[in-house]
Amino acid sequence: MEVPIPRILLAGTNSGCGKTTVTCAVLQALVNRKLKVGAFKCGPDYIDPMFHSRIIGAKSRNLDLFFFDDNTLRYLLMKNSEGCDVSILEGVMGYYDGLSLTTAKASTYEVAKTTASPVVLVVNAKGLSLSILAIIQGFLALYPDNHIQGVILNQCTPMTYPALREAIERQFEGRIKPLGFLPAMPDCVLGSRHLGLITAGEVKDLREKMQKLAAQAEQTIDLDALLQMSRNAPPVSCTSIVLPRQREPVRIAVARDQAFCFYYEDSLEALAEMGAELVPFSPMTDEKLPEHIQGLYLGGGYPELYGEQLSQNVTMLRSVRDALAAGLPCIAECGGFMYLTEAVGEYPMAGCLPGKSFDTGKLSRFGYVTLTAKEDCILCSAGTSIAAHEFHHWDCTHTGDAFTARKPSGKSWDCVIASQTLYAGYPHFHFYSNPDFAVHFYQQCLKEKKHHD
Repeated sequence: MEVPIPRILLAGTNSGCGKTTVTCAVLQALVNRKLKVGAFKCGPDYIDPMFHSRIIGAKSRNLDLFFFDDNTLRYLLMKNSEGCDVSILEGVMGYYDGLSLTTAKASTYEVAKTTASPVVLVVNAKGLSLSILAIIQGFLALYPDNHIQGVILNQCTPMTYPALREAIERQFEGRIKPLGFLPAMPDCVLGSRHLGLITAGEVKDLREKMQKLAAQAEQTIDLDALLQMSRNAPPVSCTSIVLPRQREPVRIAVARDQAFCFYYEDSLEALAEMGAELVPFSPMTDEKLPEHIQGLYLGGGYPELYGEQLSQNVTMLRSVRDALAAGLPCIAECGGFMYLTEAVGEYPMAGCLPGKSFDTGKLSRFGYVTLTAKEDCILCSAGTSIAAHEFHHWDCTHTGDAFTARKPSGKSWDCVIASQTLYAGYPHFHFYSNPDFAVHFYQQCLKEKKHHD
């Protein structure tokens, strides 16, 4: 099928250039105009989509060409843009930065090519003047099929922008449209920690900051030109992906609070589309798991920041421990895996798994991997693979050996504790990378339901 999708991809020259700030400013300004806006993040990041979601009032989605083939990525863009006046895609890292230092594979540039999306380059103008032209020229020249049509200058002053705009128009003779700027706005800076930005739920004055950014965008970014550019984007062509509807519904508890908040929304919705009822709960504040569940999903997040509160909730720890001992099907990724170990730092945890989690002080096994099962388990049969991602500072004295993780460079290691009812390990995965994993998990939940009928 071929579907018209008004869209713009906001890409950066590098990490830290301000593309998330510009994206949030544009999203909030368009929402303030009463437009229905779709939001997407290139790559595997969890945190930026949380900010998008707080602004647009709907879930932001990930577009990742390591996780998905071309058709799946275009399908998810189409599916989640339905009914939207415009969709805003935020890039990851620098525009051409991919899986390694020397490839653009899985980069924002490849997402732009795959979706034929118009690209607006965000350039940090702080400390620069004419050199901005060299930066833009370099991005245009590296690959001719770059889709770059506009530029927004971040941390640019109102005094210098008119001259820089004229220089851009003169140098590129209409090939690149200057679309405005944002000045330095120190009162709107979003805080960060070891895994990137702090989460949207932790920013107490987030709404006020977003409104300040939006007001500034209305003044100094040409939103009308941005919208016109989005409407000129060609239709998106894809084949629909239909997930197999299962014979009965199941209830799957999903940990949702400050400690467990890293989820790919399309991945969770894959379970819902097959018939699951997703039941949110809080390991921090609820006394026990929800009633009458046939599955448990413990996602990633920051359990290390809430170790004391999690550890003191002994009734929940007991509820989880008893449920897993009784064979409740469970997926536990990264922070969820840590929660099931004996301890996170000094704080005792559920103790369902051997080993203690500890802070390494640096990123451990960072990046994309392909997971291949060494034995039959809850998600797949031996020899089956799925794309995954690791991003954590903490490690564990016992990480398991049910899967082999292999980086694109060829480096590999064993990981994950798995059985017919459990997946527990540091790698995160997305069900749309291999929908059979979702089917297998669902079927285990069905077996659990039948066991108690």
